[in-house]
Amino acid sequence: MTNHGNNLDQWYDHYADRTAGLAASEVRALFAVASRPEVVSLAGGMPFVSALPRELVIDAMERVMRDSGPVALQYGSGQGMPALREHILEVMALEGIRGSVDDIVVTTGSQHALELVTKLFVNPGDSIIAEAPSYVTALTVFKSYQAQVTHVAMDEFGLIPQALRDAIARLRAEGKSIKFLYTVPTFSNPAGVTLPWERRLEILEIARSNGILVLEDNPYGLLYFEGQPPHAMRSVEEDGVIYLGTFSKTLAPGFRLGWAIAPHAIREKLILANEAAVLSPSSFTQHIVSEYLTTADWKGQIDIFRGVYRERRDAMLTALDDYLPDLSWTHPTGGFYVWVTLPENIDSKSMLPRAVKELVAYTPGTAFYADGGGRNKMRLAFCYPTPDFIREGIRRLSTVINGELELLTTFAQTAPLKTVKPSDSINSPPANLG
Repeated sequence: MTNHGNNLDQWYDHYADRTAGLAASEVRALFAVASRPEVVSLAGGMPFVSALPRELVIDAMERVMRDSGPVALQYGSGQGMPALREHILEVMALEGIRGSVDDIVVTTGSQHALELVTKLFVNPGDSIIAEAPSYVTALTVFKSYQAQVTHVAMDEFGLIPQALRDAIARLRAEGKSIKFLYTVPTFSNPAGVTLPWERRLEILEIARSNGILVLEDNPYGLLYFEGQPPHAMRSVEEDGVIYLGTFSKTLAPGFRLGWAIAPHAIREKLILANEAAVLSPSSFTQHIVSEYLTTADWKGQIDIFRGVYRERRDAMLTALDDYLPDLSWTHPTGGFYVWVTLPENIDSKSMLPRAVKELVAYTPGTAFYADGGGRNKMRLAFCYPTPDFIREGIRRLSTVINGELELLTTFAQTAPLKTVKPSDSINSPPANLG
């Protein structure tokens, strides 16, 4: 047997090279800690599924088993059941997307669709352009296929078109093969910002003129708070955009149902890749979701979710104003996240153990950069905790940040933030705060 030194895995030398990219993300590592009942978690982007009435799901399940049980429990199509794809067209129509049932491929969550697209297009060493900061698990997928991620800067209005032009020119000058641009243009994860319509058109034109495919990931587009956001990029560009959608945020993530709508030739390869990976997405959950969309007021339920998340967004922004007024942060008009900028000399990753000790969790900014950036950034999720616990979490976080600055002051003469005395506190957060 080969001697692997301190490595206890006897199969270490047998793994494919690409497994070097398979590492636990900082978000995943947080869940074990953040799920402790005494910790207020502002880390994970878990939907507040308790706002979905159980009877709606129970009724749908009972009807499926009564009327279509043998079919629902059987293997299905690698493209997904036609009835569900019809409903998906109705959902996407709310964001200006037109298409046919044949254009859609149902997947095991949109994360699965993202992995399939990457698998189809990326060879080791290929380049992917992604906004900075970018969705953490997308970066994990790209790394697992040995892609080189080039980040493009964002501002308060999202991806910067000129920065995209510069990145393309630089990569082309280096002889790099650019496979696609990955973007979450509406209520982005993690920054919470939304790309205006004019920029969407400009970025599409940049991609079109350079022959670059756009991968548009849109989990949050229907969860708006202050008026509907711009239509999806796919609504005006069908040949150059693959659009990813999901029911995880507007229904429940436990169903593990998402989809992709893609140009014809790509769609055919997606179906084959889907069949190779899972044979077919779950027939059972497809039938349940289809039944729910047929019989329930799903648009009204999405509006209920909007109200829940709007209240929690407001609670977080108010608490940040009250407890950490010297910091800066984004002001999302939808979605799940606020992106906070700390003083330059604070490292959010190094500070996390101190935060957990104070019973509050967040996601460090470094999780959202492929190049190690974002050290003085953090993502705060307002989707799951109640407004009172969001406020308590920010109060605890202010204690951590001010303590960090006071420590730095001792050695570097750095002025601390103003300390705001709490006007209220909560002794113990509820159980199962993720």
